[in-house]
Amino acid sequence: MTDQPRRTRVAVVFGGRSAEHAISCVSAGSVMAAMDPDRYDVVPVGITRDGRWVLHDGSGLAIVDGRLPEVTGGTAVALVGDPTGRGLLPLGGGSPLVEVDVVLPVLHGAFGEDGTVQGLLEMSGLPYVGSGVFASAASMDKEFTKKLLTAAGIEQGDHVVLRDAAGALTADPSALTQAHRDRLGLPVFVKPSRAGSSIGITKVADWADFDAAVATAAAVDAKVVVEAAVPGREVECGVLAGRDGGLPETSLPAEIRLKDGVDWYDFDAKYLDDAVDFDVPARLTPEQTAAVQEVSRRAYLALDCQGLARVDFFLGTDPVTGADRLVVNEVNTMPGFTPISMFPRMWAASGVAYPELVDRLVTGALGRG
Repeated sequence: MTDQPRRTRVAVVFGGRSAEHAISCVSAGSVMAAMDPDRYDVVPVGITRDGRWVLHDGSGLAIVDGRLPEVTGGTAVALVGDPTGRGLLPLGGGSPLVEVDVVLPVLHGAFGEDGTVQGLLEMSGLPYVGSGVFASAASMDKEFTKKLLTAAGIEQGDHVVLRDAAGALTADPSALTQAHRDRLGLPVFVKPSRAGSSIGITKVADWADFDAAVATAAAVDAKVVVEAAVPGREVECGVLAGRDGGLPETSLPAEIRLKDGVDWYDFDAKYLDDAVDFDVPARLTPEQTAAVQEVSRRAYLALDCQGLARVDFFLGTDPVTGADRLVVNEVNTMPGFTPISMFPRMWAASGVAYPELVDRLVTGALGRG
């Protein structure tokens, strides 16, 4: 009788200490459901909101009747820091090491998508899916994303950074100068610099509401970015690492269209309300599609991303020339993988089905080592 080849053991890590804990859980549930059980031995690893790592049973990772999932318990484990260990050690003694071949950190936001977990995995000698420490940290921080993309000649919207925003408001409630306000105009979007899923973001149409918006953002991150509104269509594009060391590959773009009465694409519009329509692929001209794909590839390379990324744009019109104006809004190094998330949907429209997409990410991480 011929022995069956050993399945690759993949630790899918989700939850975490960020405000995007629940969305990470939903993404992980979708990823694990798509993994071929004949090829992969999946080890679900949840991180509770207070940072404990636990072996999870993989169930209950969906939004049901508006209720968001959460990691609450399980067998406590710790990642072995010794690169010769390569696994998870149950705490409390008596249980053997859970050996792992590769880690898929389906973590969104702080303490997961920002280079912290990536550094931990580097020290542990474990291959993992996604960008490394620097690219994860730079892409998570909106200020430095903008700086690096600007240096690469990729257009950014006008913005101002408020450091220690909560303290700035305490010292001076008018933390944004009049010159800044005149330059940015209204409306502006006030955002935590290091967060996602539109958590902590406020659209400000009256300067009287500005201080409250800064306080909301500063409750998520001490550094706050104030962005001028960029008129245009909201378009996204997926990027995957090229095969055999080739150039990064790009998906067909998609467009997010807000329904009547929806002001902007906030958290509820993204995950809870029937507030948007999606065009996958987007209804763009061939020239527009090519431009979105090319700038997505350039952004991925400028930030030194690996594995995957989703690049978000505003596609508008230059008021002077009348030509298309393409402005990068954000780069996500671990985009959402929920059933409605744009990244897997864009790749499905491009001929890469969800299970194939996950397989490509895992095998790519193993190939990088």
